[in-house]
Amino acid sequence: MSIIVNLDVMMAIRKISSSELAAKIDLSQANLSILKNNKAKAIRFSTLEAICKALSCQPGDILAYEDDDHILK
Repeated sequence: MSIIVNLDVMMAIRKISSSELAAKIDLSQANLSILKNNKAKAIRFSTLEAICKALSCQPGDILAYEDDDHILK
């Protein structure tokens, strides 16, 4: 199973840059980049909440589940 982070899509929809979002949510640009590029192993609820607040969205707008089984078939 895979959790896909669609943060870059939501940022494009909201027309906000990485540096602007990082500043709004008090997160380093390096850590934001890790999230955006699906390299993160975990995310704190407080970070997710801050992102959702800054982008005026729901967690489901940013996170998606993809079943790996369909890739193997």
